[in-house]
Amino acid sequence: MNLFTQIRTLVIETLNAMQAEGALPEGLDFANVAVEPPRDPLHGDMATNAAMVLAKPAKMKPRDIADALATRLGNDPRVVSAEVAGPGFLNLRLDADLWHGVLRTALKQGTAYGRSDMGQNKRVNVEYVSANPTGPMHVGHTRGAVFGDALASLLDYVGYDVTREYYINDGGAQVDVLARSVYLRYLEAHGQEVAFPEGTYPGEYLVEVGAALKDKVGGAYVDQPEEVWLQEVRVYSTDAMMDLIRGDLKALGVEMDVFYSEKSLYGTGRIEAALKALDAKGLIYRGTLEPPKGKLPEDWEPREQTLFKSTDYGDDVDRPVQKSDGGWTYFAPDIAYHFDKIERGFDMLIDVFGADHGGYVKRMKAAVAALSDNRVPLDVKLTQLVKLYKNGEPFKMSKRAGTFVTLRDVVDQVGRDVTRFHMLTRKNDAPLDFDFDKVMEQSKDNPVFYVNYANARVHSVLRKAAEAGMTFTDADLAAADLSGVTHEAELTLAKKIAEWPRLVEIAGRTNEPHRIAFYLYELASDFHALWNRGNDTPELRFLQEGNTDATSAKIALAKATSVVISAGLGILGVTPAKEMR
Repeated sequence: MNLFTQIRTLVIETLNAMQAEGALPEGLDFANVAVEPPRDPLHGDMATNAAMVLAKPAKMKPRDIADALATRLGNDPRVVSAEVAGPGFLNLRLDADLWHGVLRTALKQGTAYGRSDMGQNKRVNVEYVSANPTGPMHVGHTRGAVFGDALASLLDYVGYDVTREYYINDGGAQVDVLARSVYLRYLEAHGQEVAFPEGTYPGEYLVEVGAALKDKVGGAYVDQPEEVWLQEVRVYSTDAMMDLIRGDLKALGVEMDVFYSEKSLYGTGRIEAALKALDAKGLIYRGTLEPPKGKLPEDWEPREQTLFKSTDYGDDVDRPVQKSDGGWTYFAPDIAYHFDKIERGFDMLIDVFGADHGGYVKRMKAAVAALSDNRVPLDVKLTQLVKLYKNGEPFKMSKRAGTFVTLRDVVDQVGRDVTRFHMLTRKNDAPLDFDFDKVMEQSKDNPVFYVNYANARVHSVLRKAAEAGMTFTDADLAAADLSGVTHEAELTLAKKIAEWPRLVEIAGRTNEPHRIAFYLYELASDFHALWNRGNDTPELRFLQEGNTDATSAKIALAKATSVVISAGLGILGVTPAKEMR
């Protein structure tokens, strides 16, 4: 039940009636007519821009349209008043029973309240994390993992058929570096003293991998030339790192549907097939790129390469896909990978990249647009950096990782739920500060605590009601007489609950799961405000001693709040708390 959609339908029906009566000209497009919460709650319950967006095409004054619309809307029993404001905005006040109906719907539907068929079961691929398989996940990966996972859950909630996918970057030179680093640990396990050259991975997490390799092959690779062991150690090391990464993801509550290997694209004809598809469209050619702007690198020289005409699809320059020596550029397998996604039948693609991949967005969008003939949209979401603090100081690196703070460092310190929620308290493209002390505070300034505290308070009320001999099922609460739920603070909370279906669709339409976290904080704030009002005003307390009917109505409001909190936290991958410890 989306009450905003219902009232918008009423507005559109009224506009159609005005056209039939001759009060509006025929042929107007109502697509941009919106009904939304007013900027100032004092102005009403909902507001519509109908008169403002229709004035120009109707060749009428917006105020005249608004006055006529207000008169007609005021005749509907759901509308208590319709008031014109400013040049032609229309503010609506609604009958309290509409808000009561929202509570009943939430109680009947449970956490399905707010679910939508907006996505129409279209298939969407969300690729996220995709960390190089060279070590444990770091805090930057953590933010991308949480964002991508919450986004996937959000899209599922609004009716998309979602595939969660991890692209294993196991085809590049960094995996050779990993293999050489593991080989050094293997020699170390055999008692040799080793030194790690610059560019290798010195983290202690490879000690166990080297020892395990020794257990597997014994001394077969000791002091052998690289051509003897590199490929085998490469595969062994990558598998070991992916086991480590899968464990990290599990600790964060992330489960992937697909792990796709970059290596599977090489030697299988898939890269060639993707480039052939582009070539058939006249988008592949031999050419020489212009020199880069600014100071030229010392080793730069003009070279003829195979190029993708990405500028035809909005890129800044055409991009090389094959080097002058015949080898593939790093872009070529990425093109093939996205071509594979298109061929798998996805209707929409979403890539979650780190902040350092901003320069990669245009070329990747160009490739997908070209390969799909603009049929499959690609949305690339960049997650900005995370700065860690503890005791007011930057948090030091993990000794185990060697060079960075790991996902496990964070989760072990504060827990999965706190980590996930806090990673979504800022928009993905805004930097985020993660203070280990503040995220554990029990205060209003800590969003994850404040939201869960609201849910825990609801369950404490339910327990106290049961102790007083008043036990209510959700069906009991949905059938309760809510006519006494009329106080301003109570209706404010009910109105916020009514915003949930609208909010979740907006978040799904914009691919912005942080909106869920923001909304939950606002909902919790309204709940706590009502709770605190009850300290001074006994009739606002959720437990009305000796009055089962009044208590059931109050608890219906509280339980509906819990329903929405649980639904929202479910999207974020956070477990709702039933009591605070």
